[in-house]
Amino acid sequence: MFSLNQLTQFVAVAEELHFGRAAERLHMTQPPLSRQIQLLEKDLEVQLFDRSSRAVKLTPAGKAFMEDARRLLQQSERAALSVRKTSQGRSGILRVGFTGGSVYSGLETVLTSAQTVIEDVEVELRELVTKDQLEALSEGSLDLGLVRPPVTRPHLSSRTLIRESLVAAIPPTHDLAHVDRPIDVTDLHGIDLVMYTPIESRYFFELLSSVFHEASVAPVVVQYVHQFHTMLALVNLGRGVALVPESASKMHFDGVAYRPITFVRPAQVELDLVWRIHNENPALHRLLSELGPG
Repeated sequence: MFSLNQLTQFVAVAEELHFGRAAERLHMTQPPLSRQIQLLEKDLEVQLFDRSSRAVKLTPAGKAFMEDARRLLQQSERAALSVRKTSQGRSGILRVGFTGGSVYSGLETVLTSAQTVIEDVEVELRELVTKDQLEALSEGSLDLGLVRPPVTRPHLSSRTLIRESLVAAIPPTHDLAHVDRPIDVTDLHGIDLVMYTPIESRYFFELLSSVFHEASVAPVVVQYVHQFHTMLALVNLGRGVALVPESASKMHFDGVAYRPITFVRPAQVELDLVWRIHNENPALHRLLSELGPG
């Protein structure tokens, strides 16, 4: 019915109440401006300006239309800003999955970066084990996951976000809590150990099984669990020793001492960022750029 350009011209004339000044403000000459206002009045089938005297005045209809015209222009500006911010990855929704353990390490890094570069993006968080995150990423219900490696699905891309050492979590009454040196993996031979489950915590289970095999160490597994806080709660109760990522030591249990541990070869745990290769969410790629190459 009318264009945003016509609304802009109408508002300029309505605010200036002078066609010459309005034309100058719009960087155009007066005759084309007058024609556009006449066309607008014809389209609306109403007179917007009273030109019966030397002074230009708004008619009652013009005054009413002025409020709507300003509101429409403001809405169009907001819409243009919104779509630009969305295309630049500065607004929209970003769906992020995370493992329970990543709360103490990688998730903080991701959220801090998100607040820095995608401040108007709504971040939706979902706590899921690695297997469930990979499924959600594959079907498109997640944009970004924080998972334990490896990621072998061809349609998913990944890179390392965090590498950290393992530490020994020991009940304070245990003999190892009072050893005046770093714990060696061989010190764990024959002792009670709280171990990771081979299904839900496959990454940690296989890592520890490997380092124990290399060191010819055979702890006595007293319990299998898959959550760090459950593992440390059992250590706190004196059930045995556990090996956890260093970041897990942020969980404070009065009955748990954390000690460095050495292995036959360096053993670090990794947390990966993973996303679907063809995900076109601009906020995802803006965040990945901020987080660096890994």
